Amino acid sequence: MSTICAIATAKGGAIGIIRVSGPDSIAITDRIFRGRRKLVDAPGYSLHYGTITANHQHPSPTTQHPSPIDDVLVSLFRAPHSYTGEDSVEISAHGSPYILQTICSLLIAEGCLPAQPGEFTQRAFLNGKLDLTQAEAVADLIASQNASQHRVAMQQMRGGISQKLTNLREQLLQLSSLLELELDFSEEDVEFASRQQLLSIARDVQQEITRLSSSFSTGNAIKNGIPVAIIGAPNVGKSTLLNALLHDDRAIVSDIQGTTRDTIEDTVTISGISFRFIDTAGIRHTSDTIEQLGIERSLKAAERAQIIILMRDDDSDYPSFEAREDQTVIRVHNKSEQFQALTGKGMEWLEQELLNSTPAISDDDVLITNIRHKQALDISLTDIERTILALEQNLPGDLIAEDLRQCLHHLAEITGGAIDEEEVLGNIFKHFCIGK
Repeated sequence: MSTICAIATAKGGAIGIIRVSGPDSIAITDRIFRGRRKLVDAPGYSLHYGTITANHQHPSPTTQHPSPIDDVLVSLFRAPHSYTGEDSVEISAHGSPYILQTICSLLIAEGCLPAQPGEFTQRAFLNGKLDLTQAEAVADLIASQNASQHRVAMQQMRGGISQKLTNLREQLLQLSSLLELELDFSEEDVEFASRQQLLSIARDVQQEITRLSSSFSTGNAIKNGIPVAIIGAPNVGKSTLLNALLHDDRAIVSDIQGTTRDTIEDTVTISGISFRFIDTAGIRHTSDTIEQLGIERSLKAAERAQIIILMRDDDSDYPSFEAREDQTVIRVHNKSEQFQALTGKGMEWLEQELLNSTPAISDDDVLITNIRHKQALDISLTDIERTILALEQNLPGDLIAEDLRQCLHHLAEITGGAIDEEEVLGNIFKHFCIGK
């Protein structure tokens, strides 16, 4: 495999890091690095101070010595004990774009290839350092903007989803093995497990897959912001409330009815949780076609929201809205003694109500935040439900085994793993060996 390099830090910092990975990463870095000792002779997990120099091997005819680029620290990692699982080097230099680009150019001149986006993490996956859920969590961790997003991404990157799927995989593997034994010994008077035992395992799997799939609504809300729709008649202060929540004049405020003719969205973080607020058109009967379209969009936004803020004032009532069981409704009487969006009175109460309406998440909770994972779980749920139905109807084992294989396959798609017949056979001989 080729050796790759790339700048691994964003512009503007005092320090910049260049990452190098691949079979020749240490030797290539050695050719542009001058320190107390050669990197190729150094152990892994070691740190080296020295100078990056241009033309280290072949000084320019106009100079007698190699040209220094920067004093650096080089972190050295030897395979398989590195992020990618390969020999790797990280060069910590000053954050000057010129310095970092020059060092990259020197590495490329010595044989490195420029890394493609995500290539270091891709190599970590290919070398078995991360599965797909952990690799995807790396991007979520980098993009996290609040404590909740960070906590969920860290939990996933440390293998929270992987462990849950590993447990499911072991249960399904046990189920498959028992069915294979049932098929192999169908003509003999040998019973390894009753259908009720098989059903018990299958139902446990169904329950866990259902729980993981259902967690997507919470996980997706934390990742992208909990959607909150502000609903009410015209001129009750919806746009004023949005501006107060955002601490910005995001929405136009006017005494003229129908000013807001479309939904306006923005996100704010309250106590480490992101809320995606949606200011909607005032709900009323109107002959204005454009305003009516805005009202229809308002109602659709309310249907998608997890939290509904219903607003009224002294001149209007709360709008008629039937919330689903999974939605929370917060009623706000604006321009009252207790609450005034224009002055900010009562905002602390509203923010606390919003926080109280979010699900409590512990560090041990495993949440699904990726739509790809959700889709694979839903398909595998259908597979295990077919398996349960077949067991209840006492169908032949070979038909049941096919649904189990499909369930295993779709769960494996989440982590990027695979399962084959040899693994099923291996599990049989490991746990159910007959007569040794």
